[in-house]
Amino acid sequence: MLDKTQAASLEKKAVLYRMVMPKHTCPYGLKAKYLLEREGYEVEDHHLKTREETDAFKAEHGVKTTPQVFIQGKRVGGYDDTRRFFGKSVYNPNALSYRPVAVLFTMTALMAMAASYAVSGDPFTVRAAEWFISFSMVVLSLLKLQSVETFATMFLNYDLLAKRWVPYSYVYPYAEGVAGLLMVAGFATWFSAPLALFIGTVGAVSVFKAVYIEKRELKCACVGGSSKVPLGFISLTENLMMMAMAIWMGLSWLGYFGAM
Repeated sequence: MLDKTQAASLEKKAVLYRMVMPKHTCPYGLKAKYLLEREGYEVEDHHLKTREETDAFKAEHGVKTTPQVFIQGKRVGGYDDTRRFFGKSVYNPNALSYRPVAVLFTMTALMAMAASYAVSGDPFTVRAAEWFISFSMVVLSLLKLQSVETFATMFLNYDLLAKRWVPYSYVYPYAEGVAGLLMVAGFATWFSAPLALFIGTVGAVSVFKAVYIEKRELKCACVGGSSKVPLGFISLTENLMMMAMAIWMGLSWLGYFGAM
């Protein structure tokens, strides 16, 4: 492997071999080319145009994948190796991250403010806060419904009701979605508020027991069964928000706030 310090002292030229076939252009090859150019390298771009040509290249250099990057005649490696060479982070598909939930809540908050502005000219209203939680419920439901089977499998690791009655793990995504949609519309609050309060309360108790009492390290099924989101404070907050929304809308429907 070529040392980065050595390369910096030499002329910044790189040789790239990547697959560019009639029916397939390697995305990592494109990313490697862009990365090299962004780092100020002049790229000598070689296209491997057939499967035979690609296999011959791999055999010649003793590598299993393409693209392959060479700097000053020495092989750096593929796209991930090139990122490491430049001191950049490499994506780990198995790494735990709160990013999916953070992005989801950020976007639903912006959606709620946009809807509020469109209706009233003010993005910061009580209705915007209500929409934020109900939009979040709908989007979370959508993610779970992409694969109810994988969601149910992960959900059964910690949900107390699902462990006692397995069909609940399949019903949950639909219940969350229905409650969220009704809350967005402000319709049938007599049904949506108790439903959201029920699933939110069961969820909050389940997460609290699994994480804070049993000290288990689990993945949260909140954004679907294939997520890498850790089960913990964010998951608990999600359920508490659902409970708060249900109580708020239920009391509003009963006229409690209007009577004050």
